[in-house]
Amino acid sequence: MNILPRSAFGQTVFLIGFILLLNQIVSYYSVVSYIIEPSYQQINNLLAKQVKVLFIADEREFKISADLSKRYLEATDISILDQQQAEQQGLKEAEFYPYFSSQMSKQLGGKAEVRLSQGDVFYFWVRPPQAPHIWIKVPLDGFKKKDLSPLLIYLIAIGIVSVTGGWFFARQLNRPLKSLQHAAEEVGRGEFPDKIKENGSEEIVAVTRAFNHMSQGIQQLEKDRNFIMAGVSHDLRTPLTRIRLATEMMADTESFLREGIVNDIEDMNAIIDQFMEYIRHHRMEELNRMDLNGLVQDVAESEQINRERHFELNLDISLPQVMIRPIAIKRVISNLIENALRYSEGDILITSYSVPEQKAVSFEVSDSGPGIPEQDMHRLFEPFTQGDAARGVEGSGLGLAIIKKIVDMHGGDVTLLNRKEGGLTARVTLPISGQ
Repeated sequence: MNILPRSAFGQTVFLIGFILLLNQIVSYYSVVSYIIEPSYQQINNLLAKQVKVLFIADEREFKISADLSKRYLEATDISILDQQQAEQQGLKEAEFYPYFSSQMSKQLGGKAEVRLSQGDVFYFWVRPPQAPHIWIKVPLDGFKKKDLSPLLIYLIAIGIVSVTGGWFFARQLNRPLKSLQHAAEEVGRGEFPDKIKENGSEEIVAVTRAFNHMSQGIQQLEKDRNFIMAGVSHDLRTPLTRIRLATEMMADTESFLREGIVNDIEDMNAIIDQFMEYIRHHRMEELNRMDLNGLVQDVAESEQINRERHFELNLDISLPQVMIRPIAIKRVISNLIENALRYSEGDILITSYSVPEQKAVSFEVSDSGPGIPEQDMHRLFEPFTQGDAARGVEGSGLGLAIIKKIVDMHGGDVTLLNRKEGGLTARVTLPISGQ
């Protein structure tokens, strides 16, 4: 499992955050090692020297007296207390500090205990090894407990500010790339967006400028292709119409020849219609939120007229409405039904259902024909590609290409599946939100 982000934005923020974290760790330990710890050691040494003053004489003869405690308090503000007195003056509320205790033990040459308490004044409580039955209470003016961790607060604040700044910088850096991604996806679906603004770093500006040139070139090629196909269509239909009129004037004795010519002309017109349908820009039609079942029923009823075939509709009545271009989707349904009628002789099954996990809906057109080899299914969506002999070789090979182009334009997906009981299922999935 890859825990690193995959986007350029995420990687930039991660890199800034990681470098900052290393810097903060090094800074923290450097300050602790070279500033805070020496300061604590100095405080501990001073306290140890204060305690040693009490034991200039032999510590085995050391006895606490009220007079000694009073004079020592007056001279140094340091209290010498027995256990009971110490507890009465706040020893129980004092917090044990292992670091100061270990340092004090080294200074005094035995096991010492150090506690810290905070009230109006910060106090160090020391139980010396020379006299474990007493506590020495040392006030430290200007030393407060909250001052023990200002560095940590500072580093956290600097870290938050730095990561926020890095996030903003990465967002500004990658915003042009996001616009470029959306524009490329639109061009891939056959839509040509407005010219992208050229901003950002020099490299991104250069890529954006190149993309704008490419998009304009593709758009011009699309216009030229449409113009050429429209001209070819017009130039071909005119002589075909004259040939059709001429054949109608042929003698009845040549009726078999006339029928053959008429059928060829109709096939040529159908092929020209498919060419024009393939290059047609369906995005000219507006998106509408519609009931897909209604479109399926309309197309099925019109296709069943004058046909001796049975259509079985199994439609989900709770199907949510989808954002579609109705004429284009009708073309998809009609082409799928036409393929099923052409390559099979049994009933045609049409189903629809919801796909909640994908926030989409699907419909299927199934026949009982010979099916298609698995290795050929993907290439059949390419223009001018026909199936094998089992499915026939009629047409121009643009039917499935037109279907895929329209479905892709809606942000959907079309797949072909061989049925276990025999035949082929064409499944179309469309997002509810549309494209």
